[in-house]
Amino acid sequence: MTTDAPTHPTEPVNGFWRLVPEPSLDVVRRWGWTSVVVNIGIVVTGGLVRLTGSGLGCPTWPSCTDSSYVPHSELGFHAAIEFGNRMLGFVVAVVAICTWLVVMRYRPRRTDLRRLATAAALGVPLQAVIGGVSVLTGLNPWIVSAHFLVSPIIITLTVAMMRRSRTSPYPHTPPVVRALATACVVAVWVAVALGTVVTGAGPHSGDPETGRNGFDPEIISQLHSDSVFALLGVSIALVIATRVTATSRTLRKLAAWLLAMELIQGAVGFTQYFTGLPWVLVLIHMFFAGLLIALVTAVYGERGTPAT
Repeated sequence: MTTDAPTHPTEPVNGFWRLVPEPSLDVVRRWGWTSVVVNIGIVVTGGLVRLTGSGLGCPTWPSCTDSSYVPHSELGFHAAIEFGNRMLGFVVAVVAICTWLVVMRYRPRRTDLRRLATAAALGVPLQAVIGGVSVLTGLNPWIVSAHFLVSPIIITLTVAMMRRSRTSPYPHTPPVVRALATACVVAVWVAVALGTVVTGAGPHSGDPETGRNGFDPEIISQLHSDSVFALLGVSIALVIATRVTATSRTLRKLAAWLLAMELIQGAVGFTQYFTGLPWVLVLIHMFFAGLLIALVTAVYGERGTPAT
């Protein structure tokens, strides 16, 4: 019987690590969930910065202005929105550090969890630097896209860490289901990446003076929608495959949730496109993108081991 007991006398803890309470895997997973929530939150607040034209509300970085790290009242609400997003970045950093600490303190040592937690934690300062570069370059659309994509990467690493923290063995899964789960991951990331290109070509630039990436908005939007249709096709195939083969109940549920989220996201995407991109719908679309990344990572993490 597999247990979650943290006590391992053969692995002594010395120095600083004695100050960190020894966690259970449940604690590791709770911090992981917290990390996912705050990273989806910063996707939303970052979208709010761009959609309200507040991208240069704080015109420099790392300070807000040349003379102050905090915004002055004369800068108005744009500065408040931009500065608020920066402050949430500190919350994301604190959560990433705490998650890393509990994973490093967990016994027995889990190299796989440590690598994922470390990579996720390193993503936070990377995102801050890219965000700073985006401000210093006047919101270059390609750098802004890169800045956004760091959050889905951190979400992916954190969800993968939580899935791998399970104590029960993975079920055997037919090759077709494993292949379709992998294809869903690829299709989601292609759709999300193309979505950032659509954003870089569209009207919500983050500041009225910011240039766009030069792509025709209609053409790149059509390419993005094509990728979404491809994703839907692969996901429908996955849902069917999980029901006609011997796969785990958890994977069947996750595949169904993934398809449902894609349908909702697609409905929001088409609605926003045909209604002139109202910023509220665009913000909802970004929120669902974060959820979609988390779900597809969970599906991939549940794909199990090859059936014999």
